Amino acid sequence: MADNAPGRVVTAQPVVAPFARPAYLSLGTEPQRTHMSTFDERAKAFETKYARDQEMQFKIIARRNRLLGQWAARKMGLTEAEAEAYEREVIRADFEEAGDDDVVRKLLGDLTSAGVDIDEAAIREALANKTVEARRHFIEAQN
Repeated sequence: MADNAPGRVVTAQPVVAPFARPAYLSLGTEPQRTHMSTFDERAKAFETKYARDQEMQFKIIARRNRLLGQWAARKMGLTEAEAEAYEREVIRADFEEAGDDDVVRKLLGDLTSAGVDIDEAAIREALANKTVEARRHFIEAQN
């Protein structure tokens, strides 16, 4: 029986290329991306962690400087009100330059002016101890 026999309906079959390109490539448009790639997700996670770590480090240093101010105020025999003001001064002193030298310099100058017999090594030791104490405060606060 022939394909074009009377009474027989022939339907056209779609022609499909064996290696058809996706529609977005043939139209010249980009596919819509609704999900971030794994690399983008990891980069975002690292950025978030870095920002959180920097914020935590800033808070620890501010707490350490407050503790150092309290320590120095006790050595100088300041009143409670004077000690609170001095704590803020020590915190502000840390913004003068990067590192701890500005805080050490302020404490050494203030303690020496107040007649306290102390050297830079003792201040740096107190700085290290207060750093540990400030870190401990934050760890305990998180638990």
